[in-house]
Amino acid sequence: MKRTALGWALGAAAICASVALTIGIVRAQDAAEKEIERYRAMISDPMSNPGFLAVDRGEALWSEKRGTKNVSLETCDLGLGAGKLEGAYAQLPRYFVDADRVMDLEQRLLWCMQNVQGFDTKDVVARRFSGPGRASDMEDLVAFIANKSSGMKIDLPLKHPKELEMAAVGEALFYRRGGVMDFSCATCHADEGKRIRLQGLPNFSKPGKQPQETMGSWPTYRVSQGALRTMQHRLWDCFRQQRWPVPEYGSDAITALTVFLNKQAMGGEINVPSIKR
Repeated sequence: MKRTALGWALGAAAICASVALTIGIVRAQDAAEKEIERYRAMISDPMSNPGFLAVDRGEALWSEKRGTKNVSLETCDLGLGAGKLEGAYAQLPRYFVDADRVMDLEQRLLWCMQNVQGFDTKDVVARRFSGPGRASDMEDLVAFIANKSSGMKIDLPLKHPKELEMAAVGEALFYRRGGVMDFSCATCHADEGKRIRLQGLPNFSKPGKQPQETMGSWPTYRVSQGALRTMQHRLWDCFRQQRWPVPEYGSDAITALTVFLNKQAMGGEINVPSIKR
């Protein structure tokens, strides 16, 4: 059947309207992204970042004698030697011979509290994430120790077979779909240009700038939550948002995911605690 002149005109008008709408959406997204960047610049002054209060509290906890052995954490080996903090966070998670496990910072701190200090960590784990009127030793300690790697590059060892195994498990978890919404980490973080509301979503499916900038900026002070948050909290919250069962604190699943994400971020500069929305 031949199309009439009116039909061709209506078709052309529909195409023009679609193009105009698309251009309008792109321009609106660009404008929103610029406003977000402007907001980030406004709150990025380290002198006004409340996250550094957590760094100070963490420093005091690091040197406080506690537990049945009445010793501090200053003899805890985070991978570079007992008590050596500079650069340790940049090389975590990593394999520890004395525990025969790959550990992230939180797992290692819990291990040192139990084995070096003889400290009962039940209350520490109960307060793993801070809340109104409730401080978190772990968030403060992570802020202090991670800050000692600021200005350094993410540099996982990734040599021991168990480190390589963890990276492989983390990658499998990243793409694993499940939960009531059949989501995976990759659903939000494996393509370019995705966003939730106005927030751009980093693409972790390939190494480079986006994973480097993201992983190099945690722990961070979240203005919207009025608290310092660690990568443990970020991943816990991702599982919660996907409607997956939330992982246990300090679980090997979180460590495996962190190994994979830091592998994608290798070479990225650490600047923490940062400050985010």
